[in-house]
Amino acid sequence: MTEFEKSTSKSHGRKTLRPSLKPRALMEDEQLANAWTAQVITLFPDAFPGVLGQSLTGKALKDGLWQLDAIDLRPFGIGKHRNVDDTPAGGGAGMVLRADVVSAAIEMAKQRAQAPLPLVYLSPRGKPFTQAMAKGLAAGQGVTLLCGRFEGVDERVLEHYGVVEVSMGDYVLTGGEIAAQALLDASVRLIPGVLGNAESAEEESHSNGLLEHPQYTKPAEWQGRAIPDVLMSGHHGEIAKWRKKMSEALTKLRRPDMWQAFLDNNPSDKP
Repeated sequence: MTEFEKSTSKSHGRKTLRPSLKPRALMEDEQLANAWTAQVITLFPDAFPGVLGQSLTGKALKDGLWQLDAIDLRPFGIGKHRNVDDTPAGGGAGMVLRADVVSAAIEMAKQRAQAPLPLVYLSPRGKPFTQAMAKGLAAGQGVTLLCGRFEGVDERVLEHYGVVEVSMGDYVLTGGEIAAQALLDASVRLIPGVLGNAESAEEESHSNGLLEHPQYTKPAEWQGRAIPDVLMSGHHGEIAKWRKKMSEALTKLRRPDMWQAFLDNNPSDKP
């Protein structure tokens, strides 16, 4: 079991959301009992829900399958100008988010949460985010995300709260908001009822340790390229075999690291 995996039973209400409402009104004002909860501590609360308010995740937000609470870091700032950062101890470029400011926001988030939630800091030095981590989060009661800015967050607050650092890839963004939306999208879509068809999540890339097989649809022929005959045969057993074979071939070619891990976990599939 990962640090994100928690079993829970959920009962959900329904929210009425109108496009004219500001993002925070979609999140903070209505707390649904036992709904999967995403808290985001950020200097840019108006960035949420963003793309999460569209398509299936947006419908699920409206239907109360999950709820979003963007907590503005600025009001916790120090002094007349609500300063949230200061220069790095020991010198260096940029600014660092203050421990006392971030701590106050975290304490507020803990008070607002209906249950203890894992605390995650989006950081390029964190452990790589995986589909398994998304499943673990989706199986729990929610998550509190801390979005960094500038040169990052005072290390002491990360140590004090036992914050889990998670990276969305080997690159650096200007802040954690885009990474937070990606993490939430990957997790929320796995909440029961969000996708509608549970098989969609079971058959896609990374769900079984392999990359997904190629997909085709109409027209039967395009630019001289035909859909593979096996997919038009109606023979479900042969189709399943073909898809597994294609998944294995793609994984071996494009992600040898994943292929080796798959073989290690599935000795019977070794050639």
